[in-house]
Order: sequence, then C-alpha cells, then structure tokens
Amino acid sequence: MAAPSFIFSILLLLQLLFASLPHHRTLTSAADGSWQLLQKSIGISAMHLQLLRNDRVIMFDRTDFGPSNLPLPTGKCRNDPTDTALQVDCTAHSVEYDVFANKFRALTVQTDVWCSSGAIMPDGNLFQTGGFNDGERRVRVFSPCRMCDWNEIPNGLTAKRWYASNHILPDGRQIIVGGRGQFNYEFIPKNIVTTKINLPFLSETNDKGIENNLYPFVFLNVDGNLFIFANNRAILFDYVNNIVVKKYPMIPGGEPRSYPSTGSAVLLPLKNLKAAAIEAEVLVCGGAPKGSYLQSLKGTFMAALNTCARIKITDPNPEWVMETMPLARVMGDMILLPNGNVLLINGAGSGTAGWEQGRDPVLSPVLYQPDNNIGSRFEVQNPTTIPRMYHSTAALLRDGRVLVGGSNPHAFYNFTGVLFPTELSLEAFSPAYLDAKFDKLRPTIIAPKSMSGIRYRKKYTIQVVINSDKVDESSVSVTMFAPAFNTHSFSMNQRLLVLGNEKVTAVGNSMYNVEATTPKSGNVAPSGFYLLFVVHQGIPSQGIWVRLH
Repeated sequence: MAAPSFIFSILLLLQLLFASLPHHRTLTSAADGSWQLLQKSIGISAMHLQLLRNDRVIMFDRTDFGPSNLPLPTGKCRNDPTDTALQVDCTAHSVEYDVFANKFRALTVQTDVWCSSGAIMPDGNLFQTGGFNDGERRVRVFSPCRMCDWNEIPNGLTAKRWYASNHILPDGRQIIVGGRGQFNYEFIPKNIVTTKINLPFLSETNDKGIENNLYPFVFLNVDGNLFIFANNRAILFDYVNNIVVKKYPMIPGGEPRSYPSTGSAVLLPLKNLKAAAIEAEVLVCGGAPKGSYLQSLKGTFMAALNTCARIKITDPNPEWVMETMPLARVMGDMILLPNGNVLLINGAGSGTAGWEQGRDPVLSPVLYQPDNNIGSRFEVQNPTTIPRMYHSTAALLRDGRVLVGGSNPHAFYNFTGVLFPTELSLEAFSPAYLDAKFDKLRPTIIAPKSMSGIRYRKKYTIQVVINSDKVDESSVSVTMFAPAFNTHSFSMNQRLLVLGNEKVTAVGNSMYNVEATTPKSGNVAPSGFYLLFVVHQGIPSQGIWVRLH
C-alpha cells in the first residue's frame, strides 16, 4: 500500500495548498478561522452527535463495527446474540463528551444505533430512534445528568427506521419521516397517533436501486407545516391532516441532493419575528450528480456538485435561486453560527456517501453570509489536516466553536492500509469571530442567569458588558439557537431565531441593557432549551442556556 499512501500524501498537500488560495468569483477576504485538536482519540468514531443543555455532547457510532478502542467500565459488557459482528462486546460505542473539561466517558447502547436519528424533547432529554438490525424499532432516551446512561424502549417505533429524519413539533412530539424502505411517517410519544401514515412523496422521490431520498431534509415552517426535501424537490406538508399543501419546483438541473448523493441543508435564520408574515428560506448545498453513486461502485469518482440552491418557502410562487460555491462538496455539513452566518464543513470533492465511495477530502470550511449580495456570500476558511469523509459530524458549541468528529468510510474500524482510516479524533474549528482582536467588541452576558425560563411573546432585558470605546447600538442583536442532532450531513432541528433588539440602554461601566421580545408561537420556535447569544457587530457572546415554554 506504499504507492497509494504516497499518492494520498501528495493529494493532501495539494488540497492544503489550493484550499488557501483565493477564488476569483466568490471569495471576499483572506482565509480565516483556526483549528484545535481536542482529543486524539475518544475510542469511537463520532458518527452521530447531539449537544445537551449541560454542555455535554452525546456521540455514538454503531455496535456492529466490532470492538472499539474504548473499554466499558470494569465488568460491564453488552450481550447481544443478534449482533452481526460481536455478540459479547466489552467496549463502548457511545460516549459523553464534556465540552469545557475536554473529557469523555464511555456509555452503553444495548442495540445497534447505526444510521439512526433523534431530537431533543422540550424537557431536554434526547430521544433517539431506530438504527439497524435489533435497533431498528428502538427508542432510546438519554437524560442530561452527571452519570446517566442510555435507557431503551423495545418496539417503541411502529416501523423499522434506518436513515430517517426527526423533527420536534410545536406540541412537543417528534415526527419521524422516512427511512430505508419506509415511505411513511410516525410520531413519538404515541399519545395521539399510534400508527404509521403513508407519505407518497417519499416513494415518488426514490431512485430505483440508488434511493437518493434517505435522511430527508425536514424543517418546521413558520405556519406550522413541514418543509420536506428529498432527492431534488420538496413539498410543504400538513402532517396533522396528512395533506400536501404545496409542491415546490425541482431544483434547476435536477441533480440529487439526498443520501447517498449527500448534500446538506439549513433553514436560514428567521428574522422580523414580530411581523404578521414571517419569511422563511431554505438553503441546500452540494451533493453528487446523477450517476455518481453507481459510478463510484465501479471505482470512478465523479466531481461533487459545486452549487447551492436557495428558496423562500413562504412565498406564494417560490423559485430556487442558484449560487456557485468556491469548493465542490459532497457529504458536507451546514452549521448555523450565532451571528447568522452558515458554516459549510467536512466532506469530499468527489464520489458519494457509502463504503469507500468518496475521494478528495475537502479540508477547508467555507463561510456563507446569507445577507450579502450574490457573488460575495462565500469565504474559504483555513483548512484542517484531518480528512472528514463519510460518517463525519459537526455541531455548534455554547462558546461559539464548532465541534468536528467522526469519519469512517469502512464497514468496520479500519486504521491501516486504507486511504482514509477510521477517525477517532475530535477537533474544534474556531470561526474568525473568536479571534482575540475582537475581544473588545464581544458582549459578555451578565443577566439573566443560565437555565432561566422564558415565555412566548414576552419582552426581556439582557444585561451585557461590552468593553468597546464605541458601541454600535444598531448592530446589537439577540439570537437563539436550537442545538441539532447531527448525522450524515444533516443537522435535524437546527434553528436560529434573530430577536434583534428593541432598545439598547447604556447603564455605565461598559454595561448595557438590551431589550428583545421572544418568538410568538411554537410554530416559529418549538418549546425547549435554546442557546441565547448577544451579537455585536457580528461578534457573538458566549451563549447561555434558556428554556422557552
């Protein structure tokens, strides 16, 4: 394997070189951002992750990878006669990572969580659903407490859910949409509807022998309906009455954006929240062209898509607007930042999702600034040195960093003799707003205290310290972020609410009172735990946890 290793080293060097060069059409400034290696190994590959309200991140891969590099506590083993790799396994396949202590501990999942999904419930508990084999109908619950571990509910799901997407609803339930061979949806808990309900859109978007519609992009629209995107098109769906309210046009060109031609998507920050009609926009970026999946199985790796498609989903006659990224990307992640920008991170420049089916790691993140004019929205950021290919993850943390982990394009843990070894490390990417040169602009929240309860449609005062000689009151804004369940290039339930400010008052000693009003309903912001930030001239404070209800 010496020759392939040498070739990969050259490719990696070239990627690092070219990632830092300006792009003549879309780059608006020199590369920014910095990287930090947090853990060389956490013992597992972070294929799925979720930030909890206690600043711990739950991560897991799958039980049928074979033994991991992290033993379970002494004397503890998982006995599973149905596991396809290891029936008695004394190693962990899930960890809890303490963000601010930079430490982790082993957790125990009892069934296979491979390619599963989840969401945070209004009480802050993680409800995680489905998986493979004996895990396909399981519901798993993790509560944020010091030494908690996974609890599992057998047969908690009506249908087998593998590669499905979850979304929290205004009434506090989760909807679970799709999955391999499942052209339907269901809810948890089962207190209102106990059955699965057919959704023909999922079968209509299924490419025979390829799929291209798994892990559909699901977003709660401001009218309470769901925007559901699969393959290359979307619907607005009334899940209460099982009615398609609207069919959106196909993305121009018709290229697939869903697994395994995996792109990513975000609901762009919601603004003007007191308006009678709130606008909502969705951005879909990257993916793989038609034919790429089948070609990759034959060893031919087609270039990833280099386009994004943006649509105002609340418009009466919406149309996609196309944009060109500076770097083509498949299997990338899109992370909302506290200041309203979007970070594109991880992924490959060719191939598709699947075992050994991606090539050309994209080492440089790209910043997308949605409020800029087309042509000046993208900025290439400084590159990492670690390829993050299939099964990589990312999540925004309370201090504004982006946690990055995972990458395992192999059917088992594989560390030698391969282009992209199984990756057990954790990194943090720090956007430019965390540079020390911005410290004087950075707000520090004094009040309210973390974990405060807040109500809908209420005006609150956030007290901050800003040590700048001149505070631009018009550029002070309050934002609220809903932490997401991230896997397979999609951050489920990710949401950023821009509350803005109604009044900024200087009270002395660099202290300011910022008044802002909370969202008007659960359609705009489902109840639950959010990170609240104050942003000044694009520089966010460290967040505090608040509970909206």
